[in-house]
Amino acid sequence: MWVFEETVNGRKLTDIINNDHENVKYLPGHKLPENVVAVANLSEAVQDADLLVFVIPHQFIHRICEEITGRVPKDALGITLIKGIDEGPEGLKLISDIIREKMGIDISVLMGANIANEVAAGKFCETTIGSKVIENGLLFKELLQTPNFRITVVDDADTVELCGALKNIVAVGAGFCDGLRCGDNTKAAVIRLGLMEMIAFARIFCKGQVSTATFLESCGVADLITTCYGGRNRRVAEAFARTGKTIEELEKEMLNGQKLQGPQTSAEVYRILKQKGLLDNMSCDPCFSGSGPPLAPTASFSDSCVHLSCGLACLDTPL
Repeated sequence: MWVFEETVNGRKLTDIINNDHENVKYLPGHKLPENVVAVANLSEAVQDADLLVFVIPHQFIHRICEEITGRVPKDALGITLIKGIDEGPEGLKLISDIIREKMGIDISVLMGANIANEVAAGKFCETTIGSKVIENGLLFKELLQTPNFRITVVDDADTVELCGALKNIVAVGAGFCDGLRCGDNTKAAVIRLGLMEMIAFARIFCKGQVSTATFLESCGVADLITTCYGGRNRRVAEAFARTGKTIEELEKEMLNGQKLQGPQTSAEVYRILKQKGLLDNMSCDPCFSGSGPPLAPTASFSDSCVHLSCGLACLDTPL
């Protein structure tokens, strides 16, 4: 397992994982199997690997792929758990497409209502694997499924992947609702509108057919609900609305060095829609736009507006 090397309490993180069998920084309190070996050298970690699992912040995928291209067999298979999209000159690009193009391997995606510490604790959950080559998706299911980690495989891979990215934006809107004490009814409206607009966005940007049934899998409505009530994008957005601190400040205070995906993805989606001339076509009336009760000393609706543009919450505040 490749691990970005860091120093924690005077020790290298790789040494801690290999000797204490615990990732004390990002997954504290959960023991890792002894056959999980942390390696700081990326090329060494992937050398001659038959199966690759990608779990990194989406903004680093280009550099990672460039570094490992040519170091794995051409018939290797990959699966990505990365929840985000890429914004290029031609507009939206899925992370799986970047991996596929740069490395020349088949890539599946795994998305679902899977909060990490609950999965690590062995609590029951479901997840969804999307694979354009269904046999490869079934292979990953055989390798990853346990009695407490139930997997469904679908061939609507692009929709599965988009769900994982877009739900973080809706969660930011849900967090604003919590931070501004809008109430459960308003939060439910944001989540419902967000889901509808996720579906609309997928129908425009997915290359293949989009099945509404995919949104009823764990990658869709289940992950959306979990993230809007328990995810870190929601928590930080709530603090953002209440304190007036920047996203960067809150990441440092609340996430122990981890990066949020929701704010960056929302900015990317907004630019993609604008580039394609779809903002007017896809946006409904602003759900919140600079009006409403000022509910915190440093935050009000005007401090943190949420717009739903085709199911997407676009931050008006500069990132």
